[in-house]
Amino acid sequence: MSQRQLGRQGPRVSAVGLGCMGMSEFYGATNEANSLAVIHHALDRGINFLDTADLYGSGANERLLAQVLQTRRDEVVLATKFGIPRGPNGEKLGVDGRPEYVRAACEASLHRLGVETIDLYYQYRVDPKVPIEDTVGAMADLVRAGKIRHLGLSETSAATLRRAAAVHPIAALQSEYSLTSRDIEDEVLPACRELGVALVACSPLGRGFLSGSIQTQADLADNDVRRLLPRFSDSNLTTNLQLVIAITELAAARGVLPAQLALAWLLDQGDDIVPIPGTRRAVRIDQNVAASALALSDHERHALRAIFAASRVAGQRYNDAGMALVNA
Repeated sequence: MSQRQLGRQGPRVSAVGLGCMGMSEFYGATNEANSLAVIHHALDRGINFLDTADLYGSGANERLLAQVLQTRRDEVVLATKFGIPRGPNGEKLGVDGRPEYVRAACEASLHRLGVETIDLYYQYRVDPKVPIEDTVGAMADLVRAGKIRHLGLSETSAATLRRAAAVHPIAALQSEYSLTSRDIEDEVLPACRELGVALVACSPLGRGFLSGSIQTQADLADNDVRRLLPRFSDSNLTTNLQLVIAITELAAARGVLPAQLALAWLLDQGDDIVPIPGTRRAVRIDQNVAASALALSDHERHALRAIFAASRVAGQRYNDAGMALVNA
């Protein structure tokens, strides 16, 4: 597995990371033993960049990773996030970027993860009630205290990113980026490059949509959060499946899977981009590793841009409330 650097002074990570969110929540039933086996397999294959958050499973995902970190901490570049606290019944309590909350959330994550230092600590969403300078200032204090090594933000606007970077260097911005979500190309990605910030692409396969495995809502578990997302509504899914058919045909001509072609496209956008596809299957880890070695032809580049023109993707990423926290 080749590696890429996060920011100008950040750590080197595998070109493809592993998003661990679905191992604890959101995408149907979970299995801890299987998830642990998949994480270990990813490390064995050279994927060293593991992504979690205190939000996922109300801390359960961090506790899951702790079991791996007990014996393999030196092999892992560990990223976690704060900013969306949850109540005793798992209810989301809004967004919190207050300095005192930053400090408390970090201590709680360190305890759950069983580590002394977090390699990359992100603010999950910008708190509109707290100046970004105050939040990042508190994060910078954690760097000086040795609690975290590098700072990250998530789903911020170009303007917010510039304000944050004026307080302390930002190693990475995590935002959704895929063939089906390319809005960051207009302003956010250029700002990242201006500031020397790596782009960590979450949901690089459109939450599994680009794998071709989701044909109808019946393919999703009853408690799968994708049932609530506009792009997976019955009417939008029918329209969007035409895009999956097109990428599947293009991938077949290359002898690869559509998900592999989609990952190769992201990696082809620049060596400052690191996708973090999530999976709960070891075979997908192997496929993602293989995708990292694919080199696109000019024909494939042009074809993918044409197939996934923004006007052809039906539906927003989130509902209106969720979209209000994106590009903030």
